[in-house]
Amino acid sequence: FEPQGTLTRAEFATMLYRIAGTPAAEAESTYSDVKTGDWYADAVKYVSDKGLMSGTGTGTFAPNTFDAVITDPPYASGGTKQNERNRTTNQKYSSMKAENALPDFDGDNKDQRSWTHWMAEWLYDVRKACKRGAPICLFIDWRQYPSITDALQWAGWIWRGTAVWDKGNSRPQKGRFRQQAEYIVWGSNGPMPINRPVSCLPGVFRYGNPQNRIHVTEKPLQLMKDVIQICEPGGLILDPFAGAGTTILAATESGYQAVGIEVTDAYYKLGSDRVRIALEAGEEAENKEPQ
Repeated sequence: FEPQGTLTRAEFATMLYRIAGTPAAEAESTYSDVKTGDWYADAVKYVSDKGLMSGTGTGTFAPNTFDAVITDPPYASGGTKQNERNRTTNQKYSSMKAENALPDFDGDNKDQRSWTHWMAEWLYDVRKACKRGAPICLFIDWRQYPSITDALQWAGWIWRGTAVWDKGNSRPQKGRFRQQAEYIVWGSNGPMPINRPVSCLPGVFRYGNPQNRIHVTEKPLQLMKDVIQICEPGGLILDPFAGAGTTILAATESGYQAVGIEVTDAYYKLGSDRVRIALEAGEEAENKEPQ
């Protein structure tokens, strides 16, 4: 039920509109970011006409919040059989000894069907909180690649392609190809204008795994700094699976805004502390620079 959950302006306007009985809107929307056919268009027209809500003062209503979603969700992978998937995340994704093991994280034991359904549900909810045209980037491995592309499209996003993270090394297997890559499935919330102020981005990123990880499946900081360039400069990025806080740190150090969500208590603390310490160190270094 999420009684403490947050609402976008579009969702709040829709609540007021439905409480009023969804009457016909008497005024046309004058907001540039509310288009005819948007699921909240009639609600925005109604609340604006009745003076219940107003715009931002710049000719926009800001119905939705986020400019991009960039995240690394639990893969629920690590094997082809259910008993293999039911292992802990350390058993599946790490070769560290038990005494050095990092905390396990939640949500990684689903079978493929339930995982795909779960992915589609949260992807649908997240899309409602995103601006029209907002890009989305989802990390995934080869086992769940077909399912994540299904879930993305079921949730209403437009699937636009796949980029590759080449990790450069992996366990060799005689007579087989190395599994040295993971994938970044990406798309957008509806049409994505070609004239966005974003440069041409590469389709392959080559970075090794972080050496001093604090998360079992942590991504390299520079990799995330490269990937977030898909978002318009200064935009607000959502990472619903913040983990070690890498996306949040990459965003704030690169001039973006960011919101992270993390359900595993240990990683909420580790990620929050990491971002805070890094930002404090950056501010201290700036203060020491000669004026």
